[in-house]
Amino acid sequence: MATFNLNVNGKKQAVDVDPETPVLWVLRDHLDLVGTKFGCGMAQCGACTIHIDGTATRSCILPVSSVGDQKITTIEGLSEKGDHPVQKAWLEHDVPQCGYCQAGQIMSAAALLKENPTPTDEQIETAMNGNICRCGTYVRIKAAVKTASKNLNA
Repeated sequence: MATFNLNVNGKKQAVDVDPETPVLWVLRDHLDLVGTKFGCGMAQCGACTIHIDGTATRSCILPVSSVGDQKITTIEGLSEKGDHPVQKAWLEHDVPQCGYCQAGQIMSAAALLKENPTPTDEQIETAMNGNICRCGTYVRIKAAVKTASKNLNA
């Protein structure tokens, strides 16, 4: 075991865990931040997406020892009141059905819009491609990303 001092959602958090523990399990099991979901465990589905220094990152295969001083943002830390433009657009377009993938979808979309506030349809599809939605709400996801883009740029 080792102690890691993490910057999670703007707060310093000390955790005593095995250095190879994936960040997903540190967040869920040690910091009680359960918005980030376990999906496949192989970084293929996107349910575990968080931001590391603003970049969408799959947390299920990322060892906590590799984070260092980088800033971790989870769905809980995206906005204090759940009013990030992407979150608001998700509600406006009634995107979730089962909701399981939505935290990862939202985190991927927010990272895309931070990097590219006016993405084309093709850029949205490329950025969201690795996030699997079993319910198939891809059309609403794309529409919500477009709405969030417009609201960011309004």
